[in-house]
Amino acid sequence: MKINTALILCAGFGKRLNPITLNTPKPLLKINDISMLERCIYLIEKLGIQKIFINTFYLRDQFTDFLNNKNFNIDIKIIEDGEHILDTGGGIQNMTQNSNETDFIIFNPDTVWNNNYNDEILKMEDMYFSKKIENILLLANKKLSFDKKLKGDFNLKNNLINKEDEKEFIYTGCQIINKKLFIRNKIKNYSIFEIWNNLLHQKRLYGYESQKDFYHLTDLDIFKKLKDL
Repeated sequence: MKINTALILCAGFGKRLNPITLNTPKPLLKINDISMLERCIYLIEKLGIQKIFINTFYLRDQFTDFLNNKNFNIDIKIIEDGEHILDTGGGIQNMTQNSNETDFIIFNPDTVWNNNYNDEILKMEDMYFSKKIENILLLANKKLSFDKKLKGDFNLKNNLINKEDEKEFIYTGCQIINKKLFIRNKIKNYSIFEIWNNLLHQKRLYGYESQKDFYHLTDLDIFKKLKDL
């Protein structure tokens, strides 16, 4: 079994990076002359995935221009959130309805992705299919975070996620999910945390631990520091 379609979340306002995101959407900000979105697409290509959906809302025309100016070796389609922004849950659900696929890998381009993640993500994919699970998140210990202000989201024990003790692990912005978890009849604004919390309650939310240094574009201060790397 293999994932064929990746989803990239690009609809957000990037308010923590104002004023630079007043004119440029966060995924199109560049670090060392390569945009966050571009880094994400290159990794997806490396993973051997066939198709990408990108959801847009804020400054949406810039994403069309970006893709028209680049010649990526992969099929990329923009799926607009519509008249109202849909947040992570609604945005992902809206993209999955444009595909006959069942399983999707999802990326948040806030993370500085690179090809070093390739092996870990492939192992996470193997675990997803071999264990016949419906959702798995790539997590990093907060000790590996470049941004020391980031707090942990979860705990991880034997690849099972919980929130019971000290939260040592940060969600990196990559997950694999089965579309049947999206049970709402109508697509509207809601967070993916709604689905995660349901799975947490049932002890069915899984995680895979990344050993890579974690670089996340959190705010202006971190953006300036990342540009100096």
